[in-house]
Amino acid sequence: MARVPEKVNDFRVYVNGSPELKGVSDLQLPSLNPKTETVSGGGLMGEYDAPNFSHLESMKATINWRVINDELIEFLKPEVIKVDFRVANQELEGSKGKHEFGVNRIVIRGIPMNNDLGKIAKGSPYEGSSEIEVLYIKMEYNGKTLIEIDKLNYIYRVGDVDYMEKLRAALGM
Repeated sequence: MARVPEKVNDFRVYVNGSPELKGVSDLQLPSLNPKTETVSGGGLMGEYDAPNFSHLESMKATINWRVINDELIEFLKPEVIKVDFRVANQELEGSKGKHEFGVNRIVIRGIPMNNDLGKIAKGSPYEGSSEIEVLYIKMEYNGKTLIEIDKLNYIYRVGDVDYMEKLRAALGM
């Protein structure tokens, strides 16, 4: 029987190598949308959008805060920030009849862009958020790289294949 992914059991967040942040309620990962250009002309029946090979639109990650405290300081600095997410996926191992944990690690480096300090109401969380312009992202599952994107160093790796290797060579990098 197969292992059935069920849900995120728990997660922890570390910023710039600091101890775990406790005020985080959740994370919205960035969308990976390629930059495109519409292609049309003679010999084509209509038009189509062609991606600019491995080039992506702006990528934003959002960290939502339950409370606002000194953990927010790193997100207020006008400096590149490194955020390391450790995620325990709850998975049912059918052949063993018990639950196991799959491990995701997501590393993001980027520039803090927006900080919404939320609202204050008695007995309620702040519901604030911090948004990061993602320059680098790496996602792993059980130690295996799923994707690694580094916009500044022309890296676009999916699994074991770096799709920007030939472009870096063509540019003399």
